[in-house]
Amino acid sequence: MKVKDYISQTGFDGALLALTPLPLYFAFLGISGIPSLWRLLLGAAAVLSCFICSLTLFKKPKVGKILGAFTAVASVVAGFPFISTDPYAAFLGAIGLISIAFLLFNLQIDSEKIDAEIIRKNKPGIRLQKTWWAFLIVVLSTGIIFILESSLQVATIWIILASFLISHIIFIHWAVKTAHKNYLILSGIGILAVIATILFSSIKNIPGIVLVINIMGVFGLPRSGNTFKNNEHWWEILLNHPARIMLTTFLFLCVSGSLLLILPFATTAGAIEVVDAVFTSVSAVCVTGLIVLDTPNDFSFFGQFFIIILIQLGGLGIMSITTVALHKLGRRLSLKQERLLTQMTDTDHKDLVHSLATILKFTFAAEAIGAFLLVFLFYGSGDSFLTAVWRGIFTAISAFCNAGFALQSDSLVSYQNNPYILHIVSTLIIFGGIAPATSLLIPRWISGKSIPIPATIALFTTIILLVSGTVFILAFEYNGVLSGLSLGDKIQNAWFQSATLRTAGFNSVGIDKITSPTFLIMISYMFIGGSPGGTAGGIKTTTLGVLVMTFWANITNKNDVIIKNRRIHHDSIFQAVTVIASGFIFWFVAVMMLEITQQIPSRDGIFETTSALGTVGLSTGATGMLDEIGKVVIIVTMFVGRIGPITLFMLLSDDKTPPPSKCPDTKISLT
Repeated sequence: MKVKDYISQTGFDGALLALTPLPLYFAFLGISGIPSLWRLLLGAAAVLSCFICSLTLFKKPKVGKILGAFTAVASVVAGFPFISTDPYAAFLGAIGLISIAFLLFNLQIDSEKIDAEIIRKNKPGIRLQKTWWAFLIVVLSTGIIFILESSLQVATIWIILASFLISHIIFIHWAVKTAHKNYLILSGIGILAVIATILFSSIKNIPGIVLVINIMGVFGLPRSGNTFKNNEHWWEILLNHPARIMLTTFLFLCVSGSLLLILPFATTAGAIEVVDAVFTSVSAVCVTGLIVLDTPNDFSFFGQFFIIILIQLGGLGIMSITTVALHKLGRRLSLKQERLLTQMTDTDHKDLVHSLATILKFTFAAEAIGAFLLVFLFYGSGDSFLTAVWRGIFTAISAFCNAGFALQSDSLVSYQNNPYILHIVSTLIIFGGIAPATSLLIPRWISGKSIPIPATIALFTTIILLVSGTVFILAFEYNGVLSGLSLGDKIQNAWFQSATLRTAGFNSVGIDKITSPTFLIMISYMFIGGSPGGTAGGIKTTTLGVLVMTFWANITNKNDVIIKNRRIHHDSIFQAVTVIASGFIFWFVAVMMLEITQQIPSRDGIFETTSALGTVGLSTGATGMLDEIGKVVIIVTMFVGRIGPITLFMLLSDDKTPPPSKCPDTKISLT
């Protein structure tokens, strides 16, 4: 183990120390008086277990991990009478248990390999790590408590205060040992502020004071010696890996969008619920299109403007836009930043900026052409000129980014007899879904010239899905939702719905009235999604293509998967299987959560979950029937659907090559 890795890990015992009083909170959760004896005893046992875990985790790792697991389970059991009745608490409890299990059992502790002298020399850094993590855990736990309880009990306030004092004892220990007098004074001021609040103000103000002081501590601690390398900023731990960049930028956009949409002038009513603002922001950033509010009627022009900006940034990726902008301003990226962006965008390291600039130019050109044509078509359909201009721009960006947001309450149903609008929107959807980089290769592909294999797979799979989707929808809905239309309009609307299944979310017919065969086709195609590098979601067309070719190679008794005289490496096949399996597992969990918490038909819940995970945005009408916990489930599903498969792929793509296994082969019967 490297010294910096050991220093980074040792911060966890500081977090555990600060967490020590918090298991007792679960015993008081949901009641105003004294909890039952069994809850008190279980909470006290969890407190003791957490304390011992913090002392033993880096000395006797196995014992520490077992005690940590017991602490988590005992805490949840102590609070189960409340957790089982409150959806938010159940949701956060499940996330907490999964997170703790992941951290505990993936924490590789081999401090014995670190020389004792090296550890002694790095004691200041280790102590600082403990302090930083202790501050952070108090901030996170206090924030979660605020979410769970609108009015805090006295017992809860004292538990928060105990965690605060422990974190500052750790802080004072670091400051004394390293002679940081200024930080020692600041800690004293913080503690005095809490004491003054107790003596001269309401005790209910303590959690807010604690939250502010510890947030200042998290951001105010020095960089040197903590998790972050010297000469780097505190935030770079979140930006030194492609997966973390993806997660961080999308989370930042979602939070920023939520704050913008909460502003009074963003809505026509002057205010909306926080959960609705978050839902709309995540749906826009993750280019999904599911809505809990009517975009043209509930949002003002400013709100609609915020939404379309979030769609554009979420669709293209804020990192790509920032990279090109910095280059144009004469700023150069570091080699590390270029390497990370190369992995994220799957471009050539030497031509990174040129490739990203070309993608942006194609995107803006396609959106501009689409907007220009749609403006005249909307104007010809009866809109005023200004309305047509705004609708044309909004629809073009939303279509190319595969977002599905529309400025018509019925999406594009009112234009089902206008083939020009349907075909322009579907063309934008297709080009955005197969990725700008792949779209630029289409002329070469049509002329018979060679193009990269991934682009070939993406184009072939896309064409097959588009054509087959059109045929299926036309056949199954000929006398269904397409009835009443002429033959030409039936074909064109079937094509449009097949294209929009590529995670776009627009609809020209009533989705709530589709037949069961169409329902099965739609959830299958939504799960597949678009192509890598595009604005679409899903497991991606290349993943499907690799698995289909693997299937064909197996049934034809071929040893390798060959395409264009190139063998597909087994790593790609393993990754494809993993992406599909992980997507299905999360889909199953999300469906189960909706089934348990929502009073909606199973068919609607399955469709809604698939639409959210594939970032499609089509709905059978279930979105409006979701309560707060249902909205939270869909919010998380949309977020995972947008970053999950990409993040998973990048996490699987480790630069380090593990040594080949020396274990003997075994054969497992699968038939």
